[in-house]
Amino acid sequence: MRTKKVSFINRNGYTLSARLELPADRHPHNFAIFAHVFTGSKSLSATRHISRSLTLHGFGVLRFDFTGLGESEGDFADTTFTSNVDDLLAAAEFLDEHYKAPALIVGHSLGGAASIFAGAKLDTVKAVATIGTPSEPEHVSHLLESSKEEIEQKGEAQVSVGGRKFTIKKQFLDDLESKNMFSVLQKMRKALLVLHSPQDSVVSIENASRLFNAAFHPKSFVTLDGADHMLTNKKDAVYAGNLIASWADRYVQIPELKNLDTEHQVVVRLGANGYTTGIKAGKHGLIADEPLSVGGDDFGPSPYELLSASLGACTAMTLQMYARRKGWDLREVEVHLSHGKKYMDDCSDCEKPNSKIDHFLRLIEFEGDLTRDQITRLLEIADRCPVHKTLHNPTRVETQILDVITP
Repeated sequence: MRTKKVSFINRNGYTLSARLELPADRHPHNFAIFAHVFTGSKSLSATRHISRSLTLHGFGVLRFDFTGLGESEGDFADTTFTSNVDDLLAAAEFLDEHYKAPALIVGHSLGGAASIFAGAKLDTVKAVATIGTPSEPEHVSHLLESSKEEIEQKGEAQVSVGGRKFTIKKQFLDDLESKNMFSVLQKMRKALLVLHSPQDSVVSIENASRLFNAAFHPKSFVTLDGADHMLTNKKDAVYAGNLIASWADRYVQIPELKNLDTEHQVVVRLGANGYTTGIKAGKHGLIADEPLSVGGDDFGPSPYELLSASLGACTAMTLQMYARRKGWDLREVEVHLSHGKKYMDDCSDCEKPNSKIDHFLRLIEFEGDLTRDQITRLLEIADRCPVHKTLHNPTRVETQILDVITP
């Protein structure tokens, strides 16, 4: 995936810092905005993993820092829930002006509440997904319970949220109390997905029930069983992202898949973090990764597993093509493969003790009423599959620089 650093101006004139993630072919079928948790940032682990999952499903995702947080300008102490909603609307305007207006908004915790308010105002938004979201914005004030009296008396107080100090002003609490989530939900005629964990100790699961019951169809609720509020477990965040992407496909308009807008057959993209790699092969999207043991996330097959899969798929297709042409009763082919490197038993330069060759073990299982002669012939045909021939033929990889993009 390509991650591009961008920025936009909000309605108060502050520059908000953002990251725009694009799928491998740089042509997302739709754009989404991600709203992070209260006092969080665009760089939180859950934010990044959910955005990446959406990108791997073909979405372009804009994740940004609300005013006064992360790398964005402004003073957090002067913000309100209303200003968060306005920041989301400014993000939508940025996408509309420079790319394409968003069709999906995803919000985490209080960011989910802001997403509902913003989504209700944006005609282009067809779907809103919330994660661990309070049913009323005012609910977040319970995090400030120990400081509420001081805020009421002095007009502001310094509070600790997630181990960091923030100044909260009375205007923030007053604004939260003035917002009625249920009236917005009852007027919003957009698809709503509510994701929530029964084990959420910050925003209880009862909030999800109230959100779901207040909304009109189409609406969906999925439990994130075992997850904490922040989705600190990477698997929980990826699961949520994949769910949102699959669910949203039903409500956003996805154009018919087209082949790559390039003279080449495959485009592969990997950003600065991790090894999860987006692949666009023709009009099909794939994911490659490395196993956890070497620092990957194991979200997809490794490059060598993909190579083995290519040999196996080509073998099966070639065998079925041949059997069908001959009219043989080959009902199913199953190919098992493993790859490794072995020392050369027969080589042209055996003086090198460390010389190794790539070794593929291919085991083929046939189902059907086949004669011994037919089975023998099919084994011969297996060695004639195009990928098999490619692996055996001399191969040359020519590498050239296509472009250097300066951030």
